[in-house]
Amino acid sequence: MKRRAHAVFGVVALVLISAFMVASLVVEAVGDEKAVAGVKAAIALGACALVFSMIATGGTGTSLAGKDARGIRARLIGVKRRRMAVVAGIGLLVLVPCAVTLWRLSAEGAFGTAFYAIQAVEFAGGAVNLVLVGLNLRDGLRMTGRIRRPQLQGISGER
Repeated sequence: MKRRAHAVFGVVALVLISAFMVASLVVEAVGDEKAVAGVKAAIALGACALVFSMIATGGTGTSLAGKDARGIRARLIGVKRRRMAVVAGIGLLVLVPCAVTLWRLSAEGAFGTAFYAIQAVEFAGGAVNLVLVGLNLRDGLRMTGRIRRPQLQGISGER
């Protein structure tokens, strides 16, 4: 049950980060200022769900990791923990403040240089978090045996 909850929370976080980025890109490309403001409001409110899913992912992951992990499993757990620390830092120190500020600016109709500079920072932080959460998902699947490390082929193409 705990393993399933960990997977669900992790996938929810990955989907939310992706959805926020896609929604922002699409509305900037084809929407008007009112639509942009609506998306920014939804993202700011959705950030609460993202923070919850990240906390739940970290908590269930810590619980699943246990204290006696050894070998490759211990190495992957350590890598996943370090990634999650970076993800949490970017989320709380960059993405949440950016989302709230963009929501406020867009509600005021202030679509100037500051808005687009903050949005660029938000896109960069979101992209980094998307990659890191995706790598953690991959490593989690490796730890459970659902995917295997690819075997490298020799120069002649033989295995």
